[in-house]
Amino acid sequence: MGERRSFAQMATMKDAPLGSSDWVTVDQDMINGFAESTGDKQWIHVDVERAKKESPFGAPVAHGYLTLSLLAPLTMNLDIAPHGTVAAVNYGLDKVRFITPVTVGSKVRLHVQLVSFEDKGNGQYLMTTDNTMEVEGADKPAVAARTLAMLVAGPKAVT
Repeated sequence: MGERRSFAQMATMKDAPLGSSDWVTVDQDMINGFAESTGDKQWIHVDVERAKKESPFGAPVAHGYLTLSLLAPLTMNLDIAPHGTVAAVNYGLDKVRFITPVTVGSKVRLHVQLVSFEDKGNGQYLMTTDNTMEVEGADKPAVAARTLAMLVAGPKAVT
């Protein structure tokens, strides 16, 4: 769990690391659930036997967007929002790259670094972070993404 900082502290922490998540295993059930909920049922993700025989990776691989979707819960588990935050809203992505495939059974973890923290007025702050999803044992990350979140300071926040 991350250190709870004030909004004022966050504004002074440009380029500071904010934390690393625990490892999460990307299993076939997770991949199948994502395929079911999105309708993306390409064989390379869901047909285990075919993927073992025909995929260049020798196994099913997670959808890139599944790996990207893990950023939200892993970031929330790091508890990096400043003390007194009452809402954090996804504001978008500036850049996303899918670098290394995540094969079924792989473990991944997230590393988050603050890029900027801007006061937008009315108790709203734009937090921009660089996020790197590491794959255990891989030379390169699965995903590198710059994310933006609009944070809302509550009445007890130190701004």
